[in-house]
Amino acid sequence: MSSPALARGALAVALVLAVAGAAAGHAFLDRAEPRVGGRVRTPPAQVTLWFTERLEPAYSRVQVMNDAGQRVDKDDGGVVGDGRQLRISLAAVPPGTYRVLWRVLSVDTHVTEGDFTFRVAP
Repeated sequence: MSSPALARGALAVALVLAVAGAAAGHAFLDRAEPRVGGRVRTPPAQVTLWFTERLEPAYSRVQVMNDAGQRVDKDDGGVVGDGRQLRISLAAVPPGTYRVLWRVLSVDTHVTEGDFTFRVAP
């Protein structure tokens, strides 16, 4: 292999590692129950979110809102399980669309936030 080809290969490997390293440590949403964009027939008693990294409990929060923008959760959200789950209880919710809003801080101080909806079918 020639020197220029070897240098290009080394540069490609370095770039891949740099990009992967930059994303490491961010707590991204892995999955949720109810599912992101999902539809359920039975109103859930709680919403659970799983993240790719451990969360700082004091700085991680979740809320659930109805179509009118009113909170329908019991304001008891918190980090549970292995430190990668965020859970909040819900009041009895009627059929409709609900928006889950979350903001978390991973243990290495990276903040991520987002939202998604799920629907309770009649």
